Amino acid sequence: MNSFLLNRQLGSVSPQALAQAHNHHLLQALQAAPGVHFSQVGLGEHEVIDAAYRPPVAHAAGVNSIAIDRFEGRYLLSGGADSSVAIWDLERAESTTDGAVLHLPLGHAAKTSMTGRLGITQVSFYPFDSLAFLTSGYDRTLKLFDSETLTASATFDLESTVHAHATSVVAMHLLVACASQHPAVRLVDLRTGSSTHSLAGHSGSVLSVAWHPKDENILASGATDGTCRLWDVRRSASSLGVLDMDDSIGIVGHDGKGLGSRRRERGKAHNGAVNGTTWTEDGQFLVTTGTDKRMRVFDMSTGANTLANFGPALENSQNTTLTPLVPPSMYSHTRTIYYPNAGEILCFGMQSGSLHKRLRVPQSTPYASHNVRNPNRTTSLAWRAHHIEICSSHADGMIRCWRPRTAEDVEAEEEEGFAADETAQTETVERKRKRDELNQILQDLTKRREM
Repeated sequence: MNSFLLNRQLGSVSPQALAQAHNHHLLQALQAAPGVHFSQVGLGEHEVIDAAYRPPVAHAAGVNSIAIDRFEGRYLLSGGADSSVAIWDLERAESTTDGAVLHLPLGHAAKTSMTGRLGITQVSFYPFDSLAFLTSGYDRTLKLFDSETLTASATFDLESTVHAHATSVVAMHLLVACASQHPAVRLVDLRTGSSTHSLAGHSGSVLSVAWHPKDENILASGATDGTCRLWDVRRSASSLGVLDMDDSIGIVGHDGKGLGSRRRERGKAHNGAVNGTTWTEDGQFLVTTGTDKRMRVFDMSTGANTLANFGPALENSQNTTLTPLVPPSMYSHTRTIYYPNAGEILCFGMQSGSLHKRLRVPQSTPYASHNVRNPNRTTSLAWRAHHIEICSSHADGMIRCWRPRTAEDVEAEEEEGFAADETAQTETVERKRKRDELNQILQDLTKRREM
């Protein structure tokens, strides 16, 4: 980093390159922030957080999904396995007597499902305004909520379990793509309040959907049949084809919008169910995950498999949505992927597939893991805009933050601790000196009285 600063002063490095190098340095230094907690209940005046036995939990039955608003990076939305939902202010927290930080919800709805306590599968903010958000769940509905009152303003019954949903952040339309047990991708129009049409082509339940980040009409979906399909919602025959894991060459004559598989109707992206799809922010690559314990990266300029090998460490065996996180490329000179593994978050290089770092999830306590299957399972990841920070949700009911902690930070903390020790020693010596002086004065007065 010092060489970057020197070259920046000499004018041989641009400010953008210096900022990117610094952000990459911080990105590689992400660690768990142990003093940050999310709790439905506040602490008493003299109560401290006992993280070793009974830590605060965001949702008692587990957190299935989280989302952070993309405008300010301030508000976090969480959905629980008991159909509860909460919204949090990441810039407002209470400080405890032991130095920890406790976030309390701005609003909390204990039950959003009217057909029993059926869990929420995914939460997301309204694409153009954080004053509204969407939820989908096992109660077979897609709901639109008001962020201030946490009441549902619209409910869409899709008549099958909704595994995931997605909205486009660049579209003029307000179509919500829904992945459900039905083998067709369902599109819901928030303007008209009706389900517009379905995209038929999969032969199994749809588990994941993702809109193209640049083209408002292109959609990717993954299903239990092992295929990842591309769609153009403007066309009557909407399917543009499938991605093939055995194709490392791609299709010539591509237009650069993720339509490279338009002539391919056979082929699979995974040997198991495709339960995760996410685009890079420029739309050049599509990352898919499957229950075959593989993660693949497709070059969408041709639709070819880049053949990046991420090794045998990936764990993925359930037919539930498991979406990796791809940070914006502006924060690093090499693209990275964060994969929500069991008990850890894995950081990979996208092109090389090499493992850069393991972020270990702290072990769940007996209280937090009570009656929870696989409590350390990471269910969702969210990137905080305008910060180099990741939030993760877990089956033990906790929401954890991951923040940079560099060697410089450690050195500064040690210096502060050394200075604090020196101050404490100085204060101790000063108190001893004053005590000795008082004792001496007392002895002198006593001796005079005896004389």
